[in-house]
Amino acid sequence: MIQSIDINCDLGEGVGNDSALMPWISSANIACGCHAGDEEEIKKTLALCLQHGVAVGAHPSYPDRKNFGRTNMRLSSDELFQIVTDQLHLIKNIAQAQGTVLHHVKPHGALYNMAAKDAAIAHTLAQAVYQIDPHLIFYGLSQSVMIDEAQKLNLKIAHEVFADRTYQPDGSLTPRTQPNALIADEQQAVHQAVILARQNEVTDVNGQTISLRADTICLHGDGEHALAFAKLIHRGLTNEGIIIRPLGKQKNIHR
Repeated sequence: MIQSIDINCDLGEGVGNDSALMPWISSANIACGCHAGDEEEIKKTLALCLQHGVAVGAHPSYPDRKNFGRTNMRLSSDELFQIVTDQLHLIKNIAQAQGTVLHHVKPHGALYNMAAKDAAIAHTLAQAVYQIDPHLIFYGLSQSVMIDEAQKLNLKIAHEVFADRTYQPDGSLTPRTQPNALIADEQQAVHQAVILARQNEVTDVNGQTISLRADTICLHGDGEHALAFAKLIHRGLTNEGIIIRPLGKQKNIHR
């Protein structure tokens, strides 16, 4: 069977490399204004997605532009639901005005990391996504409670893995507060992406192999090595005979 995988990238964050990244990815997570971006940035990024055939996704965050959405916040479920819903409405309306529709939702930064371990936060996120459009694909950390809570609402889900982050033995990402959280070596990132896509495995920080379901591989558009990683990972996967395409055009989307 021919293998395929999605490469997603966080874009619309004002970094300036969105156009250069587009040929090397298959889906984009567009900032919705709370950690970065604004309406004009969303419109510009959406236009690039349409030009390159890249699937359009929302990248909602805690309201934390000062810290780029990477500071943990404790909000009530009602507050969080409203904040996420407002962001999804914004990008959904802009997408419709530009003649396209949302494909997926992937939370950003601290919101993503907290939801990966906190079922209540994950449930609120899944509810907000479901209310906006029950056909959207929910991108969540592979085999985490984010996936579990989305499945309870019968949302389509995608197990997300990372080429440029290190992993803990429990399958969680190494916190960015630790010095070994990010992978800076290009060949290491390519190797990790290929093994995840081909074998659904990754080596954790202790050198042990752990199993992780891989439907979509994330690249961080704001990373120092973002463009180099994107080109090399795209080439590495393609050389292995793995087709890169948006989710929904392959057989590994799950309910």
